[in-house]
Amino acid sequence: QVQVVESGGGSVQAGGSLRLSCAASGNPYPPCLMAWFRQATGKEREGVAAVYTSTGKAYYADSVKGRFTISQDNAKNTLYLQMDSLKPEDTAKYYCAAEVGFGINHPLGDFEYHDWGQGTQVTVSS
Repeated sequence: QVQVVESGGGSVQAGGSLRLSCAASGNPYPPCLMAWFRQATGKEREGVAAVYTSTGKAYYADSVKGRFTISQDNAKNTLYLQMDSLKPEDTAKYYCAAEVGFGINHPLGDFEYHDWGQGTQVTVSS
């Protein structure tokens, strides 16, 4: 099981940037796959970005491609989400997730992940 704790959320104006961090611990580390999800009020949780920790292959939701970047620092056991050109519609609670298993077919599907953080709020004002 992997424990993850998010940080870095906050309030920013449209066009601004934020970087979220996800500190991970547990066994095994690193997990096979790590990802960021978000859930806006009244909406379903959606996958934002995911990365295979061994290869660095990343996946992004269409809504964030070209604006968000997922990265990892295995020496620090930390996952990041750099968010640039933020829009009001990016407002949501952002969650870090980890999955230690293999054979994952949908890296941006929340049903693929077993380990979740508590989330960090991101608010983008117009």
